Amino acid sequence: MIEPTDTDKLRRDPDGLLTYECIANHIDSLDEAHLDELVDNMISVDMTGQFTASAARYLHAIDAANYAAAINRLVAATIDKDRERRYLPDVLNSIYGPDYHCRAAELSATDNNFRRIYKRLYPNSVI
Repeated sequence: MIEPTDTDKLRRDPDGLLTYECIANHIDSLDEAHLDELVDNMISVDMTGQFTASAARYLHAIDAANYAAAINRLVAATIDKDRERRYLPDVLNSIYGPDYHCRAAELSATDNNFRRIYKRLYPNSVI
């Protein structure tokens, strides 16, 4: 369980790592409200998208369906924050699968985050 002292410490998280560790260490006891709070905190403190991308990938690997809302928010934040395109390729591969190129048109039609990432990484694509 997350203690009030943990919450205070997370508010001072300099880059998102402490928040990521909190999610990973408490994944079995986090309810939706606490997870939303941690996702909000991570989005506000991670300036590069490194930990938002990692958290999205982690939650997807644990239970993609159960954590879909949090994953969606984390991926959207990563798109906004990862201006240097360091983490977006791993998000594509981890969340959409290694065959995402073959399914780009289908995924673009059904998933706004996929479309945004794909257009950022492949701006000359005709999808």
